[in-house]
Amino acid sequence: MGLSTLDIAIVLVYLAGVFALAQWVSREKAGHSKDAKDYFLASKSLPWWAIGASLIAANISAEQIVGMSGSGYAIGLAIASYEWMSAATLLIVGKWFLPVFLRNGIYTMPQFLEQRYGNRIRTLMAVFWLGLYVFVNLTSILWLGAIAVSKVTGMDQMLALALIGMFALAYQLYGGLKAVALTDIVQVSLLVLGGLLVAALTLDRIGEGAGIVAGFHKLWAAHPEHFQMILDKDNPFYKDLPGLSVLVGGMWIANISYWGFNQYIIQRALAAKDIGEAQKGVLFAAFLKLLMPVIVVLPGIAAVVLAPGLDKPDQAYPTMMRLLPTGILGLVFAALVAAIVASLASKINSVATIFTLDFYAKRNAGADQAKLVRVGRIAAVVAVLLGIVTAKPLLGSFDQAFQYIQEYTGFFTPGIVVIFVLGLFWKRANEAGALSAAIGSFVLSIALKRFVPELPFMDRMGLVFLLALALAVVVSLATPHRPEKDIVQTHDVDYRTSGAFNIGALAVVAILVALYASFW
Repeated sequence: MGLSTLDIAIVLVYLAGVFALAQWVSREKAGHSKDAKDYFLASKSLPWWAIGASLIAANISAEQIVGMSGSGYAIGLAIASYEWMSAATLLIVGKWFLPVFLRNGIYTMPQFLEQRYGNRIRTLMAVFWLGLYVFVNLTSILWLGAIAVSKVTGMDQMLALALIGMFALAYQLYGGLKAVALTDIVQVSLLVLGGLLVAALTLDRIGEGAGIVAGFHKLWAAHPEHFQMILDKDNPFYKDLPGLSVLVGGMWIANISYWGFNQYIIQRALAAKDIGEAQKGVLFAAFLKLLMPVIVVLPGIAAVVLAPGLDKPDQAYPTMMRLLPTGILGLVFAALVAAIVASLASKINSVATIFTLDFYAKRNAGADQAKLVRVGRIAAVVAVLLGIVTAKPLLGSFDQAFQYIQEYTGFFTPGIVVIFVLGLFWKRANEAGALSAAIGSFVLSIALKRFVPELPFMDRMGLVFLLALALAVVVSLATPHRPEKDIVQTHDVDYRTSGAFNIGALAVVAILVALYASFW
């Protein structure tokens, strides 16, 4: 079943509308041309609702919708821990990390590393993040997005991949972060509406006319193993989600690295008007994360009943979309495209930001603002072209792309968390210790994967984090302390949060406790 004329019209109206909106919100004021602060940090003027919506839009894309639905089909609700534990992580980021970053006027994560440790660690991590964003993040969004578009429309997958990349590039190329962030409230609204429609209609079909609630109970009764949040050791997917490690182990490392120190995520909060607005934004995002499993996991579980025997788990979400009636299919397809475009545009903008500010600007100190913006746009074009060319060779052979992403980024995330946590909270940490953690994280991860292959990757991340932390502390204490390299100010940082933030945070924690108690 392809798209009807009505469905196609709905999608085209969305594409034209969001493109026009992106250009309008990022238009230049009379007599004012875009400078680097405008282009890369939206003039440091984002309100809380734009920050929260943009955090989710940057995060929820094809790898989440298609990939996590595929994992929901194969594993079940346990994969939702990535979403629900992210909500708790966002509270930590808002209370403890953002006050330091905003106090010090940080633009990029590599910039923070240079101000805290020195230039070598900045260069090393900037190279790492550029490689990760282009060859893991961009490629995964393009590949999984193309799978969804091809499955629903019948379009050639490589053509779909190229069209997605080119539209996302054009959408953000002129306006930069402001074009992305200020339109993301529209993108997220459509994403939530479309996702809820898919979940509701698939459950209604399982309920055979008895309603959504009846369909949910029938699905749970038919496949109770798919509603187990904490997997037992005899579960065939225990290695992917090893029991209590999702609550007290390596998942914290993955989430803190992703939400706290990841440029294309944290960049939205760095562009806030002030710390209060940034904290309200991450709290809003935390509440949205609680809802995400309904949108990205439940349809995959429903596919176990409605479409058993799929060739690959990642076909679950596109297959569920094809069950939708005309008109609704167009709306949901537009929502999927919204998620893909918004997240892809976020990665593109962050690649341009890191390349321009952490490489080009440092080596061309006299470059004017217009030149920096132009270099950023060129970097964005090159990143998209590389992503389009390398997506199939890198991802074409994986059944569950989401698990692939977690597995291989997990080689580096323990070291990233060590470097930043020590940089934020232990003044004796130095560049030698930071470099040892970064390199040690990769070497130790490779060694454990090679010599202890039965160790779940999440447990491996937790173990490598502890080893890299010990290594960084020992090396820092054994090498000269050079406080002149550390220009990050923390002595006057105010970690107090508003009453509204505290009440909201308690509500998030209470909901998480209730969810895990219900689906343990």
